[in-house]
Amino acid sequence: MDMLQIGIVIVVLLLLVKPVGSYIYHVFSNEPNRTDRIFGPVEKLFYAIIGLRNRSGMSWKTYALSMIATNIVLVAVSYAVLRLMGGLPVNPNGTGNMDASLSFNTVISFMTNTNLQHYSGESGMSYLGQMIVITMMMFTSAASGLAVAIAFIRGITRREGGLGNFFEDFIKAHVRVFLPLALIVTLVLVGLKVPQTLDPTVTVHTLSGAVQHIAMGPVASLESIKHLGTNGGGFFGANSSHPFENPSPLTNVIEILSMWTISAALPYTFGRFANNRKQGWIIFSAMMVLFLAFLSLTYVSEKSGNPLINQLGIDASQGSMEGKEVRFGVAQSALFTAVTTAATTGSVNNMHDTLTPLGGLAPLAEMMLNVVFGGKGVGLVNMLMYAILGVFICGLMVGRTPEFLGKKIESREMKLIAVAILAHPLIILAPTAVSFMTHLGTDALSNPLYHGLSQSLYEYTSSAANNGSGFEGLGDNTVFWNVSTGLVMLLGRYVSIIALLAVAGSLSGKKLVPESIGTFRTDTKLFAGILVGTVLLIGALTFLPVLVLGPIAEFLTM
Repeated sequence: MDMLQIGIVIVVLLLLVKPVGSYIYHVFSNEPNRTDRIFGPVEKLFYAIIGLRNRSGMSWKTYALSMIATNIVLVAVSYAVLRLMGGLPVNPNGTGNMDASLSFNTVISFMTNTNLQHYSGESGMSYLGQMIVITMMMFTSAASGLAVAIAFIRGITRREGGLGNFFEDFIKAHVRVFLPLALIVTLVLVGLKVPQTLDPTVTVHTLSGAVQHIAMGPVASLESIKHLGTNGGGFFGANSSHPFENPSPLTNVIEILSMWTISAALPYTFGRFANNRKQGWIIFSAMMVLFLAFLSLTYVSEKSGNPLINQLGIDASQGSMEGKEVRFGVAQSALFTAVTTAATTGSVNNMHDTLTPLGGLAPLAEMMLNVVFGGKGVGLVNMLMYAILGVFICGLMVGRTPEFLGKKIESREMKLIAVAILAHPLIILAPTAVSFMTHLGTDALSNPLYHGLSQSLYEYTSSAANNGSGFEGLGDNTVFWNVSTGLVMLLGRYVSIIALLAVAGSLSGKKLVPESIGTFRTDTKLFAGILVGTVLLIGALTFLPVLVLGPIAEFLTM
């Protein structure tokens, strides 16, 4: 039964990849298509409002600066709203202003598409904050990420035309992708009993005579873009394990597909841009192989139960149900865990801190690799980075100048890719080490042993991968954790974006090299194997030592 549940979701995803990937291609190919009649007038209105008359292609520097400048403006507005929230309207519960360090962490978190929450949504945020700051930034951060992914694809596949225009891509991502899909998913969730209201917290009297306060609000609209935009920040502190956010197995499947489909469809979009659909399927296959491996590790570990509890003779037929909702069970909890960390969403329908050691290692590893589907284009762009690296290594082995999609890979591209590859582990491992050198870091740990290392490591890995989930045994709402994770989120988002846009800009200006008998083809099963091997080799060399000290050591001592 468990395998059937997981299998059905994966089959539905496979059926959605081609149509969704084709749709995204038509949206951003800038070629006339049938959707122009529906969305064209709306886009023209936005172009007129922002004064965008010239929509010609940008250089990689202009594209990156345009994205960063737009994000800075949104961060400034959002920070002001959070700091003044207590005196602003649409605050029926009287929520006060958010303090400075938490406001800094929150705006950085949501603008970088991380959505790491060091506050509890129902008590720490007003309705205005939930809508104007949280929901708005869920749209804009996702649109920014998708625009960058499309620009990168254009750079490595086009013969001419540059990377495109950021503002045009940004508006198209909103008007043609996220807004219509979010509207549909919102209506479906409302129909499945997810609340959508501006009424204040409801006070009820229980049968025993006690008073209970039930928080509600505009939940469905936040849930839709939370998953479609691979954001992950919950309306409630319990996130998607809360029955108002995710009331049934059906809503659970809808939320899984919402956060997975666009990311999974982007390799097919890449294949359309490259005029080689097989190339897109090879990238997708490499991602799916890695995903299934990590999903299997999580499921088997959780289904086997906790060894220490099993030794007591307690019935473990249901598996390790600690931290999981009975309405989901191990299968849907494991699938949600694997998808939310693969797609760098960060929403949770079970508490990751209570996963078995190897069950917790799988989501950690997915975020460390950061190529298993990824968020809005993150996984695809990073996997293409490894594809270029794999081609380079193979070229060195046979003594031939490496080529990818008919363009020579030279020292400039490899230096930029090295920056992106090395920056990710650096901003994870260095802060983790620092957190154990000061009581400001160790005081927040609820477990001083191997699991305590995993808690700190998970927090920084989640921040660097712009995921946002956490081992919530960590007391993270302190100035130290708010500022340090805020800085890691910034670096994790923008260092790789700038480096990889520079790679795309460099490749976009190169002439195509005619294919010959010595050309190494990158649309074969052999290359898929090389790609998976390259990802695992670099990941193991970088992160295996710290994983041995954390979850692996914890497993071996149980």
